[in-house]
Formats: sequence, structure tokens, C-alpha cells
Amino acid sequence: MAKAKRKTHNDRSQKRAMRPTWEGHLKLSLVTCPVALYTATERAADVHFNLINPKTNNRIRMQTVDAGTGKVVERSDLVKGFAVSKNKYVLFEPEELDAVKLESTRVIDIEEFVDASSIDRIYWDEPYYLAPAGNTGIEAYAVIRAAMEKQEKVALGRVVMHQRERICALEPRDSGILLTTLRTHDEIRSADDVFDSRLPKPDSRMLEVAEKIIAQQEAEFDPSEFKDRYEDALRDLIKRKAKGEQIVKSEEPEEEDKVVDLMDALRRSLKGGGGPSRDRADRFLKAHDQKPRAAPRKKARPRKRAA
Repeated sequence: MAKAKRKTHNDRSQKRAMRPTWEGHLKLSLVTCPVALYTATERAADVHFNLINPKTNNRIRMQTVDAGTGKVVERSDLVKGFAVSKNKYVLFEPEELDAVKLESTRVIDIEEFVDASSIDRIYWDEPYYLAPAGNTGIEAYAVIRAAMEKQEKVALGRVVMHQRERICALEPRDSGILLTTLRTHDEIRSADDVFDSRLPKPDSRMLEVAEKIIAQQEAEFDPSEFKDRYEDALRDLIKRKAKGEQIVKSEEPEEEDKVVDLMDALRRSLKGGGGPSRDRADRFLKAHDQKPRAAPRKKARPRKRAA
């Protein structure tokens, strides 16, 4: 098991600065404790653009315009409508929508416990950290967490967030609890609408080679190895543009349209590729002003000295 990284001053400052998304109580039968939800993912680092008028360098301000008259309408005068047919809407006043809002009970009531493997991964949605809110009830929080960890179970409950009731799964993680909202069955599209059930039966020899390739490339999952290359390229582009560098679009490499011998491709993949695939990679790097990778050279054997 990997050792936990030592927390830096910045890490502690960031933790103090984090604001909870939701605060309330976690309840297991008659046991309750105050808790707070914190988002477990970070999107603030993503690159976001503004629409700019290049003639004035001013930002563009969006307006709400009546589609029929073309006149600007104040947002405060607008109401919500639901389309029942083309260009026909049922209109709702804010008071009518408020009447059906779910009351935010501020309680996550654990209803049942299941095996994590019994929840299909397609249902897992947004992750949150569920932490104790203050010292009151922290012992009850610790007991609930430890009991789930010992029984190796995931708790299912409901939480009202942003005026919507969500099913959620709670599981021990590190020294706390991870709460993940779950999608409902109605939100999942049928795979039958996409996948073709009449797939051809794989050739046994090809299947054997493909299995060997999988075995060769087996590894432990390390999320730090995966980067958003598009985001990185955008940041590099922004930095270069900010320095006044002239950006010239490079020519894209030509793709070779030819029939591929699947068995031959599998065998060459098992041997580490090379040949035409290396040539295509080198052309791609050259087109993007990068030096192609040199083929690995064998180390020269040391010469024997004369006696």
C-alpha cells in the first residue's frame, strides 16, 4: 500500500478554505450525527473562454430576445414553460413550482446495506466527501463508518440537493466516508439501441494473440499517468499567444487508406509494432515540429585491452 503523502501548508490552507456543498445529519436507525458534504472533484482548473468582440476587445453580454418579435425581454419578466407540442407550452408561475419542491430535510437516512459489486458501474454519478461537521456526534460518525468497513458493505440512502432528491451510496474511504450520488434506472439508456447482438465469432487463433497482447500490457491503474492533452495544449497555446508568438497551423499527416490484415496486425502488435506504424508516427511528429524518436541502439561491447 502506498504511503500517504505528507500534508503541506498549502494543503491545510485549502482544506480550511473548502466550503461544504450541503450540511445536515447522517442517520442510521436511532443514531444520528451532524455531517457536511464536500465535492470530491475539481473543475476550477479547466480552461474557460469568454466571447470577445475583436474590434473593441470587449466582452459580449448576452440578452434574452423574444423569438417571435425579436425584442429584448427582461429576465425578471420571464416564466418557465414546458413544451407539450410544437410551439405550445404550459406556463408555470414561481409559486406553483415552489409548491411541489421537495422539503430539504437535511437528513441522509440510511435505508439499506448492499455489496458494492451489486451496483452496476453505469449507475455511479457524482462523488462527494461526507465528513463530520464539528465535534458533536463524531463518535457516532466513527461507529457508522467502522461498522460499514468491517461488514464490507455500502449504505444506500437519499439526500435532497439543489431541490432534487438523489439516491446515494456511502462507503468508507481513507479516514472518512465517500458519498456518491446514483443515477436512477430511468436515466440509463438501453444498450440494445446501440450494440449489435450479431457480432461475428472471433477466430480462436486471433483471440489467442489478442489475449497475449493484453497480458503484455497488464499494469496497475495509476491516474497520475493520464493527462488531459487537450487542456495542456490549450494552456501552452494561451501562454505562447500571451507572449505575442505567431501561431501557424501545421499540416495534418496523411492517413493511409488500406485494408488491414487483422492477424498480421495482431502479430506485429505482439512483437511491439514497428514498420509502417513507426513511419506514420514519425511523419506525425515531423508535421508537428517535433523530432521523431530515434530507434533504440544496442550498447556497444567494451573492447578488450591488449595484454
